[in-house]
Amino acid sequence: MRRGPFARWRAALALLPLLGVVAAFGIAPDTATETVVLHRVIRDMPLELPAEPALATLSQYWREERIQRGDTIASLLARLQVTDPDAIAYLRGARHVRSLYQLVPGRTVRAVTSDDGDLITLRYLNSDGTELVVQKRGEDFFAREQTLPTERKLLMSSGEIQSSLFAATDAAGMSDAVALQLADIFSSEVDFHRDLRPGDHFGVVFEAFYSSGEFVRSGRIMAAEFTNAGHTYRAAYYQDPQGRGGYYTPQGKNMRKSFLRSPLEFSRVSSGFSLSRFHPVLNTWRAHRGVDYAAPGGTRVKATADGYVQFMGRQGGYGNLIVLHHKNEYSTAYGHLSAYAKALRVGQRVAQGDVIGYVGMTGLATGPHLHYEFRVNGAHQDPLRRVLPPGPPITAELRPAFETALRPLLERLDLMRGMNLAVVN
Repeated sequence: MRRGPFARWRAALALLPLLGVVAAFGIAPDTATETVVLHRVIRDMPLELPAEPALATLSQYWREERIQRGDTIASLLARLQVTDPDAIAYLRGARHVRSLYQLVPGRTVRAVTSDDGDLITLRYLNSDGTELVVQKRGEDFFAREQTLPTERKLLMSSGEIQSSLFAATDAAGMSDAVALQLADIFSSEVDFHRDLRPGDHFGVVFEAFYSSGEFVRSGRIMAAEFTNAGHTYRAAYYQDPQGRGGYYTPQGKNMRKSFLRSPLEFSRVSSGFSLSRFHPVLNTWRAHRGVDYAAPGGTRVKATADGYVQFMGRQGGYGNLIVLHHKNEYSTAYGHLSAYAKALRVGQRVAQGDVIGYVGMTGLATGPHLHYEFRVNGAHQDPLRRVLPPGPPITAELRPAFETALRPLLERLDLMRGMNLAVVN
């Protein structure tokens, strides 16, 4: 049977791959070829099998759980699938694992367990940045704390006062440590005991430290803004070349006064300065030449200015009393204390803000509070009305470096203010 032209073309195309293979193994003309001599080589090769993984490695499991509000050690271990009675007993009774009893919601706990639920290793990041490590060695458990490297970040947060400062900062995701700093920075301008009102608002730029991506603790406030009764105050932290740091307004005015307005971080005035007040214990009218701050027993009492301890001991109706002498003619007194700061002695120098004692109800007191007096040449003055001199401002020499350091911080405050306005509108 004759093939058509198309059939012949298809047959030729089908042979092309085969022809290409033959050409690949062809030998060029005039190529010299010699017989290749083959030698058989026999060597003894050691037989090495891959090491068998240890059974302990195969039976260990890493587990991770995030602490939830209301968690206990028992509930946390249950989610980590730890069913080891010895481990549970150790964690409940060991003195070196007390930080586990202060579980912080949102923080992570990691554990290595066997397939039987036995605990091999447990890791927990403490609030101070150290890591608690519990390990099993043989039949016993051991605990140690190790320091981890931390990363510093600047966070921004803002909020509005509805009921209290702490409620507002908590709603804004800020720790109590940052809230206390905020109140301290503006304490010379805003009386946080009496002047707060709904609608006051704030913006804060503050340090936060992380380890392996997990939040460890809040640090220093670097810049802050507080609006009270329509008046806005701003401050930023600046450290001079000698390492002295403080808070200043954008114009270089020192936020620190010679005296703090209040010796307590946060409380309320229960009785003000008066020349005639009915004494609740003596049941008689007499002058009240100081200010009483109601606060829970044990609340920290701070020195309102630099000075030295002039008197420390028990004195009549004051109960446990501390008197500090300051520069020039000023002195302050702190009464009804439950205890003095550890190692505090007469003649010892103290700095503004140092803790000198703790709120109590010693002497003539019906409940825990601090009686605070402000004296000028021995004469009692109302500390809530006294105009206090400011600290030293930024000098002309430091002005260029100061403005350069503050510029990015103030820009962050501007950004938050713009965001707040956008939300309101």
